[in-house]
Amino acid sequence: MRSGISLAYLLSQYPAINHPFMLREVRRLRELGFEIQVASIRPPDRPFDKLTPVERDEARSTFYIKTSGFGGLLRAHLATLFARPASYLGGLYRALRTGPSGILYFAEAVVAGDWMMRHRLSHVHIHYCSTVGWIAARIFPITISITFHGQAEFVNPDGFQLREKIRASLFCRAISLHGRSQMLKVTDYRDWPKIEVAFLGVDPREFAPRPFHADPDPFQVACVGQLAPVKGQHMLLAAMELLAREGRRVLLRIAGDGPDRAGLEQDIAGRNLARHVVMEGFLNQDKLGELYAECDTLALPSFAEGIPVVLMEAMAMEIPCVATWITGIPEIIQHGTDGLLAPPGDAEALARAIARLMDNPELRRSLGQQARLRILDKFDLHRNTEYLAEIFRRRIISG
Repeated sequence: MRSGISLAYLLSQYPAINHPFMLREVRRLRELGFEIQVASIRPPDRPFDKLTPVERDEARSTFYIKTSGFGGLLRAHLATLFARPASYLGGLYRALRTGPSGILYFAEAVVAGDWMMRHRLSHVHIHYCSTVGWIAARIFPITISITFHGQAEFVNPDGFQLREKIRASLFCRAISLHGRSQMLKVTDYRDWPKIEVAFLGVDPREFAPRPFHADPDPFQVACVGQLAPVKGQHMLLAAMELLAREGRRVLLRIAGDGPDRAGLEQDIAGRNLARHVVMEGFLNQDKLGELYAECDTLALPSFAEGIPVVLMEAMAMEIPCVATWITGIPEIIQHGTDGLLAPPGDAEALARAIARLMDNPELRRSLGQQARLRILDKFDLHRNTEYLAEIFRRRIISG
C-alpha cells in the first residue's frame, strides 16, 4: 500500500543506540506506504562494522550533513544564495537570533534544505534538531513538523524559540500528555490546534516476555540510559549502598555511556560498591536484550524525562520497573498496578521499592504481567505509528 506521501526525516544522529525508536518509526512508516528519505546531522554513533544489519541498511541510504565536506557545504550555500538571496539572508537573521551556535545551525540548515530541493521533498519531520529545520523552513519552500521529546526543550522555552517553532510548523507532536501541557503553556492559544499527542511504542513481538526468576541470586537490577546527571544514576548508587548495607545480594548493571561515566565510577569506589555494580557500557539491541532477559527489575532514577522507551521495552518483557514519579512517566507506569514509582531524589524510597520487589516474587510476577498488558494497550509500536501516519496524512494533505 502506498500513501502517496513523500517526506524527509531530519534527525540529530541516525542510527543511534540511545534513540532506537527513530529507526523503528521510520521503517514502520515505510511499511505503511510512506516514501521517507532520511538526513542526519551526525553520522552513526558507532563504526559501520558495529552497527546491526538493519542499522547498516539505514546508514547506507542516509544523507549525513556533517560529512558532506567543505565542497558540499560551499556548493549548497552558493546555490541557495544565488537562487533565493532574500530568503537566504532571512534564514541567516533567524539563525543569529538563536545565539552563539546560530551560524553552525545556519550552515547545516542550508545543506539540509538544499538536499531536500535536490530530492524534490517539500515536507520534513524533525527529531532532536528542530532549530536546524526551523531555519531551513525560513530559507526554502518547505513545510516542517516537529516531535518534541522533552524535557530539554521545556527548560528554557524562550531561548529554545519553542513558541516560534510551533507557529512555523504544520503540526508539532508531543510524546506525552505532560509534554503537550508544557507546549500549551508557552504557545499562543490560536496555535493550540497544531499540537498533537502521538505516543511512542515498541514491538511486543520483538520484546517478548523473558523467563520469570522466582529466586534470583543475586537479584539483578538493570539501569539503561545515557550516563548524565539528569538520569540520576548517582541516586541509584546511593540506593544500592543502602541495600548492600542490609546484607542483600543485589547486583546493579548499568548500560550506557556518557559524560558522567568517570564520576559514577568514582562514586562506586567511594561507596565500596565494586562487588555490587557492573558498568556494561554501550550495548546494541542484541546485547541489551540479553541484559533484559537476565535482570529482575529495571530501575530508572531520572530527574527529567519524556516517556522513556527503555521502560516500554522492559515492561513489554514483563520486567517489573521502578522509576521516579516525574513528567510523563506516570502516563506509562501506574503505581502499584504495573510498576512502582518513587519520588525523584529520594534514595531511601528507591531502595525500599527495590527491596519490596526482592522480598515478594509474586508481586514481581504480577507487576510484570500487568506491565506487558499496559504496553499492549497503550504503547504498541504498530498501532501508535499508524496513528502518527494518520496525522501526517491529515496535516500534510490539508496543510
